[in-house]
Amino acid sequence: MSGNGLTLDEVIARLATSGPPGRRSSPRSGSESEPPADTNGLRPRGDHDLNPDFYDPTQSLTPAAVLVPIVDRAKGPTVLLTRRTDHLYDHAGQISFPGGRIDPVDSDAEAAALRETEEEIGLPRRHITLVGRLDTYVTRTGFEVSPQVGVVAPPFPLEPDTFEVAEIFEVPLDFFLVPENRKTHSRLYQGKERHFYVFPYRDYFIWGATAGMLVNLVEVLRQR
Repeated sequence: MSGNGLTLDEVIARLATSGPPGRRSSPRSGSESEPPADTNGLRPRGDHDLNPDFYDPTQSLTPAAVLVPIVDRAKGPTVLLTRRTDHLYDHAGQISFPGGRIDPVDSDAEAAALRETEEEIGLPRRHITLVGRLDTYVTRTGFEVSPQVGVVAPPFPLEPDTFEVAEIFEVPLDFFLVPENRKTHSRLYQGKERHFYVFPYRDYFIWGATAGMLVNLVEVLRQR
């Protein structure tokens, strides 16, 4: 059981009853400007949540999928994350979930997330049980990401692709459920102040799309 009172079974149940993926409520920066709704009347979640002018409904998006791996540890669930290598073109050096583009060989986003996870970190899909998904997340860099949540049963082997993955580590799920651990930072980008979510954990700086998807996960688990 986590310190916030959630067992792994409760985590799974909340993901199952959180409703179909779409646009659930999300904290805002206080700006009155809102991104336009999509064809279903729902605004997509994304990097524009705190920076509405980032959203361009005409932008061509590349379909992608990630696995949000929740590891079933005896001391409480953890979230498995990777640190990308510094030489990559997209999101170099950032903390990420395993995943990538949806390829023609993939039957759906779930298949893509499992394939990419196996290729990136060597985690066999037989150790993963998919239990739900979060809202689609649009990145400023043009990816439309489908986050698939899976429970990972240890013990399991890991064999990272050293070209893409510099490090694999785990963070207690409890950490993300504590409101004080979520920060909002800003920096100048192209002459404007841009805001983004951050989860600082030990020496890790979890931000960007990964932090945005973790905010979504917390909303679902806290039933907000």
